[in-house]
Amino acid sequence: MKQILKKKIVIPFLAIIIFITGTAFQNDFFEIAKQIEIFTTLFKEVNMNYVDDTNPADLMDTAIKSMLKDLDPYTNFMNEQDVEAARINNTGDYIGIGAKVRTLNDKLVIVEPYKDYPADKAGLKAGDEIIKIGNISLENYKDDAGELLKGAPGTTVEVTYKRQGNSKTATINRAEVEIKAVPYFSMINEKTGYIVLSQFSEKAASQTSYAVRDLKAQGAKQLVLDLRGNPGGLVNEAIDIVNMFVPKGQLVVTTKSKVKKYNRTYYTQKDPIDIEIPLVILIDGNSASASEIVSGSLQDLDRAVIVGSRSFGKGLVQRPKLLTYGTQIKITISRYYTPSGRCIQALDYWHRNEKGEAVRVKQENYNEFKTKNGRKVFDGGGVFPDEEMNGSKNTALTNAIEQDNLIFDYATNYYYKNKVENLQNFKLTSADFDNFKNYLAASKFSFETNTEKALKTAFEEAKKESFETDIKTDYNNLINSLNKSKQAALNTNKDYLLELITEEIIKRYVYREGLYDYFKLNDPEIKKATEILGSPSAYLEYLR
Repeated sequence: MKQILKKKIVIPFLAIIIFITGTAFQNDFFEIAKQIEIFTTLFKEVNMNYVDDTNPADLMDTAIKSMLKDLDPYTNFMNEQDVEAARINNTGDYIGIGAKVRTLNDKLVIVEPYKDYPADKAGLKAGDEIIKIGNISLENYKDDAGELLKGAPGTTVEVTYKRQGNSKTATINRAEVEIKAVPYFSMINEKTGYIVLSQFSEKAASQTSYAVRDLKAQGAKQLVLDLRGNPGGLVNEAIDIVNMFVPKGQLVVTTKSKVKKYNRTYYTQKDPIDIEIPLVILIDGNSASASEIVSGSLQDLDRAVIVGSRSFGKGLVQRPKLLTYGTQIKITISRYYTPSGRCIQALDYWHRNEKGEAVRVKQENYNEFKTKNGRKVFDGGGVFPDEEMNGSKNTALTNAIEQDNLIFDYATNYYYKNKVENLQNFKLTSADFDNFKNYLAASKFSFETNTEKALKTAFEEAKKESFETDIKTDYNNLINSLNKSKQAALNTNKDYLLELITEEIIKRYVYREGLYDYFKLNDPEIKKATEILGSPSAYLEYLR
């Protein structure tokens, strides 16, 4: 026990002291050292004297996470596995079976096999539940089962999986896997090029540059850059992508921090590819961080027309800091500002409501800024598109349905129960939506609104005060009305939900690459972008 405590407490404690004395926090050294000493002695006493055996590592992990959760969701402690996951995310390379896997409802599930990679060649499909890896059953496996799928290139791993109630076994040859930052680009028509940028990894700028040059060689006179669903990544990659469309020496983004050395002003450093080619950028509520630097700065510079729905609103910059034993902390060090001077951070984590929740900046508190041409833009709530579409996206209801994986599961069932002959013209009907609503009911999907929570709390208080008899009828009527409102909200979001289901179903047949082919013919945002680019006067009117 003493050896464990020495490793878990004394060594990290000394490391922290060394770190602190070398930082800009020297003025607060005494208070920091005092609090660390209090915590260290408390930690020692608990582990030495608590009535039952304790696990120092688990206690420390809980303590660290509890401390950080009061800051913001992007400041995170990263263990060795997390550090490796971050490396993969930044580089886009790893060794494994070539499939996106996720723990869904305590089950290891294939979310998406990558085309022509080992899992795909072995016959695995989205929705397959892996129940055994080698000789290890996953039923009671407590660690990250996904790690068992990784290994040296050329080695094999045997997996047993369930599909529609039947068990199957496959032997998969591990290989090097590249997750492309630009998974797709092609021509929409004889004049319009289309590029999908899905993440800002180390290869984002080089792959985007290749796509732009290739499409121009094919005859592209105008471009659509799709950033929908792109959660961001490396800031330098975002700056280099902006640089492709604006002159060298142009201000792109500024970061401001309480630590002066983190205050940075980023300018374009290279010669551009094309500063004249008309450009439309697609964004949605899942376009965040680096996606917002690209879309926000090009909007501020009147260099692109933004189409879609309001972006996520992440105006914070993180930097990893090395800790001991191969761990790191990813810490928010600054806010970033687009060329007009606006910060698009949407949630205020430093002035929370009475429930301790971060609150969205109210519209009346938005500040007005001006683009290069004098157009009005605003801070406080993400990047607002110049042409807004899909206003019903990302509601609390649709988010709850997605988080419960019900769209994914419904698409899996649909794939095995229906045969689609013509994917390019595939379209779900109102009857399909009714089937989906029945599926939600059969799955016992339950979505509790904040209003319901407040009513239930009030009713529980009424019980304590013996008033429940007097208000029970009114309470039940209100709950019934809310349930009807939720059904109405489901119908209001019909088009968006059918869109999400369609995307999942299409991927089952023709992978993600085929989905983008489908988008080119059927996606409303791409159609709108093509329409805007097809009329030079309309395009310029957006930028005046």
